[in-house]
Amino acid sequence: MKQRWWLILAVAVLSFFSGGWLLQQGVQNDGGVYRQARLFDEVMSHVQAYYVDSLGEANLYTKATEGLLDQLQDPYSVLLQGESYQALTETTTGNYGGLGIQIDVRDGWITVVAPLPDTPAERAGVETGDQIVAIDGKSTEGWKNDEAVRTLRGAAGSKVKLTVRRPGVVGPLEFDLVRALIHVRSVSPGTLFDHGVGYVSLNTVSETSAAELKTEIDSLRAKGMKALVLDLRGNPGGLLDQGVEVSDLFLDPKQEIVSTRGRARGASRQYFDELAQRWPDLPIVALVDVGSASAAEIIAGALQDHDRAVVVGVPTFGKGLVQSLFRLDDRTALKLTTARWFTPSGRTIQRTAADERDQVRQAEMAAENGGLVPDSARAPEDTASLPEFKTDAGRTVRGGGGIVPDMIVRPDSFTTPEREFAKALGTNVPAYRDALTSYALEIKDRKTVTSAAFTVTPAMRSEVYRRLVAKGVTIPESVYHGAGQLVDDQLGYEIARYVFGRPAEFRRRAGDDRQLQAAVNLLQRATTPKALLNLTMREAGSTANAN
Repeated sequence: MKQRWWLILAVAVLSFFSGGWLLQQGVQNDGGVYRQARLFDEVMSHVQAYYVDSLGEANLYTKATEGLLDQLQDPYSVLLQGESYQALTETTTGNYGGLGIQIDVRDGWITVVAPLPDTPAERAGVETGDQIVAIDGKSTEGWKNDEAVRTLRGAAGSKVKLTVRRPGVVGPLEFDLVRALIHVRSVSPGTLFDHGVGYVSLNTVSETSAAELKTEIDSLRAKGMKALVLDLRGNPGGLLDQGVEVSDLFLDPKQEIVSTRGRARGASRQYFDELAQRWPDLPIVALVDVGSASAAEIIAGALQDHDRAVVVGVPTFGKGLVQSLFRLDDRTALKLTTARWFTPSGRTIQRTAADERDQVRQAEMAAENGGLVPDSARAPEDTASLPEFKTDAGRTVRGGGGIVPDMIVRPDSFTTPEREFAKALGTNVPAYRDALTSYALEIKDRKTVTSAAFTVTPAMRSEVYRRLVAKGVTIPESVYHGAGQLVDDQLGYEIARYVFGRPAEFRRRAGDDRQLQAAVNLLQRATTPKALLNLTMREAGSTANAN
């Protein structure tokens, strides 16, 4: 019995001391956190009291917050306040308070590129080519574009007066307008080319993207569309759930669209297609470039991995990270990277880069080198071959370097004479653009061009040169005319825009777009999605993604 009591006593003593040691160890660990917190407060107090320049306490906390996020070395984790928060909200919703005018500053004046459909500007009669010379009686001469945008926008229901100078109209025009909630569509109006090839551009991935895309494609189908070019070029991405919904339009139920993996609860999940395909017989080419990123890459990756679309263009940006938005108050939000995302085949397309600038450099180099960054340009730890994955049809795709197209088609680049012209222009590019626009507006006024299929003549090109010289820009005439095709193209776009409108300008640009024409050429020869895939594999090679 005594032995048992001694055993109980020994266990109790051992438990007491062991527990005490474990508890103390925990206190020491917490103490480290407390010491760092106390250190932070003491440093903050000393800086506030003794630093050579006076810094308010609120300013110090702001700097500390920014420093914390900067130390994450993640360009996508940022604190959004004021205008930056408002800009993100406008991008994701597509909504802002204003008049509904696309503008540019030309020849020192705010020039209307186009009024948006069903907006206060269009209903009031504002036209393409109008120069806004005053806002609420204040001259706009010499304004920068951002200043004009800030002034034209405002709360829905507020009033503003525009004074407009219009080519061919004597005297100024006055417009008393009431600002409204303007919705900027993420999907541009579709275009139907010959042989039933339709074209739709998805410019951002915002709250209404899937619904807008469905409406636009249905509209083109009703007009006879048999194949589709889905343009994702220059699309910086947007909302993850809308990227999923857009992909859902083209895939079969239960097909995986994307998966995310993160540390926090709810950050890791899989997203599957829920609805039946709306257009299962529709051959699709998706156009991508270095400006296609994030949610746009989710769409391209899902369609490529399931062999639902052929991807044409150059490798995408390579942003395989997910950000969550934490709203802190009405004007502040924290955008924080919380997960990585993976295509259905399991690949991450995130590039290994030192920073965002390096990532852009890698994407641009990949566009020039058929999909992969040369080993000499990689970081030492990134010299191994990129991992291979397989699509549903067994085609090879690679991870770690953006979405590499099934068919690499580079955009047009400057010729040597065109580069010489650009170099000669130097900082006078705005003057050159002004010369193009002023001549286009004069042509609109005089009605000397009556067909959207007009040809730019040598005389028209010479008139632009005369206006350029009149603005004090000195360029050898031989250098200017050496870039004649470039000037003719740009003048043609400008005249088409201001005389016939944006749709005419787009059609003219489309004829000169190598990537778009390559897509149209494929679709004119393939009548089914399977035939399109087979045609692309024959022309680009079944391992095009690995080259």
